[in-house]
Amino acid sequence: MFDAPLDAAQIKRYLAELADTLHDDQQRTVIIVGGALLAWHGLRESTHDVDSIKRLDTVLKNAVMRVAQRYDLAPKWLNDSAAAFIPATFKPDECEILLEHPSLLVLGIPWNQLFLMKLFASRATDTEDIEAIWPHCSFGTVDDAVLAFYEAYPHAAHDEYLADHVTLII
Repeated sequence: MFDAPLDAAQIKRYLAELADTLHDDQQRTVIIVGGALLAWHGLRESTHDVDSIKRLDTVLKNAVMRVAQRYDLAPKWLNDSAAAFIPATFKPDECEILLEHPSLLVLGIPWNQLFLMKLFASRATDTEDIEAIWPHCSFGTVDDAVLAFYEAYPHAAHDEYLADHVTLII
């Protein structure tokens, strides 16, 4: 079952189970992005994993493994692989609280930031996500989104067709 997709109900159940699995006095935080956040909000049917842009410590990784074993999930069903792609403009205090538990705080990245991350990745699978995210963004115009993109990813090479690309998607 390792590669079975996770829907919103499963993501919520496994994150709640993860919170219950943590038994120390420290509240850990995950900031979910990508398909998991879209599924959480009903904008996508499912995803194959839950990506966090906040690094997972050893205790959290071990708890993730225990939940994976209990439910026959992929060992990294929750992972921090997306942490390398955090937009420079990201502000944690702007995140939405999705789950609050004494042991685990689950936050969702703001829509504008998720849009920028998906645009930065621009994989074939991101096109539908970008289209679904756009109505939840507050950019105003495509040009505003492009400007925000270069602020979020100042190292990205300038692409004179980026605005056209966004326009075609949305």
